[in-house]
Amino acid sequence: MRGVQGKNREAAEALRKLGIKTVELDVSDDASVEAGVESVLAEAGTIDVLVNNAGIGSAGVTEAFTTEQAKVIFDTNVVGLLRVTRAVLPSMRQKRDGLIINIGSILGRVTFPFTGIYGASKFAVEALTDSLRYEVSQLGVEVVEVQPSAYPTNFLTSSQTPDGTEVTESYGEVGHIPDAMFKSLSATFEGTDAPDPHDVAEAIAKLVGQAKGSRAVRTVVGAPFGSDKANEDVAPVQAKVVEALGLSHLEQVA
Repeated sequence: MRGVQGKNREAAEALRKLGIKTVELDVSDDASVEAGVESVLAEAGTIDVLVNNAGIGSAGVTEAFTTEQAKVIFDTNVVGLLRVTRAVLPSMRQKRDGLIINIGSILGRVTFPFTGIYGASKFAVEALTDSLRYEVSQLGVEVVEVQPSAYPTNFLTSSQTPDGTEVTESYGEVGHIPDAMFKSLSATFEGTDAPDPHDVAEAIAKLVGQAKGSRAVRTVVGAPFGSDKANEDVAPVQAKVVEALGLSHLEQVA
């Protein structure tokens, strides 16, 4: 995690009390990622499972986001995932074993209005997941994805909002829709039937516990909004693409 001795010190201490060791690692920094992975390998000797969980949300009028804001979101959600994966893969390939779980989103399959930049980053995770899955399958490494829906965590409250407030205001009533959506979602999360974020952790744990080659490529957690149907519809199309390339053998992990 970031800020082990700073803003996240309390969380790090709580984990240590549970016997969980933490390592300083910022997915947006090449040197930090490399040093973090090296320190784990030096102590543990191996990395069996990588969960690419870091992410930044965004909600608002897409035009009102600055290009710099978009870069930050993509640098964490897409390039950050690639940084950590690249750092971990050599050790997994060497032992011809390992599991990579990418945390995508239902918004990588379906699109909500006013989540265009975040959704675009998660659509990118879909492509990275599939391509990596094929490329490392014969090297003994398995790549799968978990696609959560919305949950009451800090992720929602820390999501990026557009810096271009004047652009948002120029949209009139339409520009106020994101705030209304946020308030509605927040109210749902405060209710007795609010979804439990632990569902995502349980889905990850289940995948880790399954035998190599038996894991679902994609696992939707929470309200699917049709993303599960999209997964079902896309899977055979994708399989046909790989077949047409004469690479169907890459579908099964060795």
